[in-house]
Amino acid sequence: MDMETDETVKRVQVRFVTHLEQHFKVPSNAIAIPSDLTRFGLSSIVNNLLKAVDSDWEPEPFDFLIDGELVRLSLEEFLLAKRISAEKVVEIEYIRAVVPRKQEEPCLHDDWVSAIDGSDPRFVLTGCYDGLGRIWTGAETCSDNGNNICVATASKDQSLRLWQFDAENATDNPATITASKVLRGHSAAVECVSSQQSGNMVCSGSWDSTINLWQANLSGADGDLASMKKRKKSGVVNESVSEGEAVSTLVGHTNCVSSVLWAHDETIYSASWDHSIRIWDVETGNATWSMFSGKVLNCIDIGGESSGLVSAGGSDGTLRIWDPRRPGTLAPVYQFSSHTNWISSCKWHKKSWFHLVSASYDGKVMLWDLRTAWPLSVIDSHNDKVLSVDWWKGNSVVSGGADSKMCISSEIPVM
Repeated sequence: MDMETDETVKRVQVRFVTHLEQHFKVPSNAIAIPSDLTRFGLSSIVNNLLKAVDSDWEPEPFDFLIDGELVRLSLEEFLLAKRISAEKVVEIEYIRAVVPRKQEEPCLHDDWVSAIDGSDPRFVLTGCYDGLGRIWTGAETCSDNGNNICVATASKDQSLRLWQFDAENATDNPATITASKVLRGHSAAVECVSSQQSGNMVCSGSWDSTINLWQANLSGADGDLASMKKRKKSGVVNESVSEGEAVSTLVGHTNCVSSVLWAHDETIYSASWDHSIRIWDVETGNATWSMFSGKVLNCIDIGGESSGLVSAGGSDGTLRIWDPRRPGTLAPVYQFSSHTNWISSCKWHKKSWFHLVSASYDGKVMLWDLRTAWPLSVIDSHNDKVLSVDWWKGNSVVSGGADSKMCISSEIPVM
């Protein structure tokens, strides 16, 4: 390993440690390295040390933590900023850099891709401005044990629809699916929808400023049967489709409810163009926590430690994170300001306390880690506004945009 450097550059005694698998571990003895190295130089050193142990080692990008914070300055600048003495041996933990290793071929739509869901590892659901919802299965096939999946969609036609399909047959035999139930009750376009964890109910947010709660069962018990005409390739046929009415309505927002999340059986989170985030008690219908950000809000999600942090993005391009458990303050605990336009979507990684992803009208998808204010990675796979983003299978990011594409960035080593 060539460690030659300018004699005027200071050196720092460091010890590299990691919690990664054995084949990622380097010798634990302290070594002297130039103090002006950034994370890229540190990554080069670790790769050289691994290469010295294993001649077949392929270079891997790493990130580095000192006292639990990711290094985004030169080593000397970081130690100075954190008031860490350079006179002692500095312990540096290295982890695999959270960046996509692969970009899949995009899936093309006929119009803007406005919604995306990657909650099931077998397929991705997308909503499009052409009025269609689509199920994409990717390279993998569903398991042999097919099961019925119920999907709820929201539309500008002021309604929600429930759809049912068999996960196995949806993969083997692509087909057009008709709605099993129509939910009517909003007086304006329905902007967002979220299901209860049990799947028994769904909630929806609308431009009429309300949140409606609906039964998700596909029987006609909670609504009247209506005869609706469905055009099929073989001609026009009549089908009986159940219509449901809202079980209850949550009132409090004064503008478009842009995002809802049914996080727990008795708790719903919402964000609105009225600049507020609210947490609702489903049983009483009352808001138990309200926070006004001063900005139009487009998206909301919860995650982090104990799934207790609330992230939201809106019109100023800043991703903010609040902790409702902190008494006496409504100030955000984190702020990320690298986007240059409206943030359309944000999602926490389900198994990490630190990682989340955001999408923006600036055409970029950004990966974030709470341990640094800079994005871990900027994904530039779209050439127009990005309207939706989600994690898929734990190590992929799926996104949809105004370029009519669903893009998949994969092999992201979050855990």
